[in-house]
Amino acid sequence: MEHITLLLAIVVVTALVFDFTNGFHDTANAMATTISTGALKPKTAVAMSAVLNLVGAFLSVEVAKTISGGIINEEGIRTEVIFAALVGAILWNLLTWLLGLPSSSSHALFGGLIGAAVMSAGWSAVNGPTIVTKVLIPAVAAPIVAGLAAMLATRLTYKLGAKTDEKHTAKGYRVGQIASAGLVSLAHGTNDAQKTMGIITLALITGGAIAPGSNPPLWVIVSAGVAIAAGTYLGGWRIIRTMGKGLTDLRPQQGFAAQTSAATVILASSHLGFSLSTTQSCSGAVMGAGLGRKGGVVRWSTATRMFVAWGLTLPAAGLVGAGAEFLTKQGPWGIAAVAVLLIAGSGVIWSLSRRKPVDHHNVTADDLDEPAGVVTTAIAAVTPPPRCKERTT
Repeated sequence: MEHITLLLAIVVVTALVFDFTNGFHDTANAMATTISTGALKPKTAVAMSAVLNLVGAFLSVEVAKTISGGIINEEGIRTEVIFAALVGAILWNLLTWLLGLPSSSSHALFGGLIGAAVMSAGWSAVNGPTIVTKVLIPAVAAPIVAGLAAMLATRLTYKLGAKTDEKHTAKGYRVGQIASAGLVSLAHGTNDAQKTMGIITLALITGGAIAPGSNPPLWVIVSAGVAIAAGTYLGGWRIIRTMGKGLTDLRPQQGFAAQTSAATVILASSHLGFSLSTTQSCSGAVMGAGLGRKGGVVRWSTATRMFVAWGLTLPAAGLVGAGAEFLTKQGPWGIAAVAVLLIAGSGVIWSLSRRKPVDHHNVTADDLDEPAGVVTTAIAAVTPPPRCKERTT
């Protein structure tokens, strides 16, 4: 194993903590629709997702290379910058989890990394073209593409099954949902676990442990896969509830269409090295599936809060990362202060979550905090007028 200093070891552990939060934050991406439609029991679903996340971590390193050698310039970046970036990402992940908002763990990481790098070495430390082409453009395109694909797939599914009894076909679609959910979990491990591999590899490069341009070492791949799998098994029940019940009411046909569409988009992007947000892809697919069924609706008030969280993720995590980097620049006491603030902030958020816990027992409950809303109710109430019979003479 490479020569690891104490500071570098702290950064690696912090990166794995982020990976763990990424796992339970993004469990909803793969399993929210499967749980909400009853295709799998909650604990079974997250266990299956955890195993496939671990497997997916070994399938590719393209996204990891994008992060370790593309987002920021490695020259002149200190190991403390990576630590500060991870602090911003972890705290934003925990805050959005507390609020039950399916925000992007990927963008939280990128935001923290950009903010910390700019605070450390100025704007020249950031590779603007790479951020635009491999982060921002996929962030806008992914939910739109996944949503349109899911909407068309849902309509096609209902059209093909128009002459069959929906109750009789529901079992088959639930089986299809399990398969497609497994594909999403595999894709999530392939895409998201690599982000932690990339950030650890970047830390090893800045710490002089490995040469610039190196691929992630095997121990990095294994540890990142295990961390995201463990977090996935814990289950981010708050976000599962929002995505499975809060955005729209899904039937098995819609769940199958949404998950298949999202998995296709995620796997294609991983192959191309685009570090997109699996959260945005899956959320877009869920909304598209909701609109694809005749009479189906989306709770736009919940969706709006989610869109706001998406827009705030990069700058908010960036500001926290920049503030943390400002402290780490002050020396050992600053690094210790950042570590204390991270632990204290995480503890406060966890304590707040215990006031109204959500777990596998009540994740599918229908007593949502928010009604569908006036617009959604009005859309749901609209039905086409009956056809007039032609008069015969």
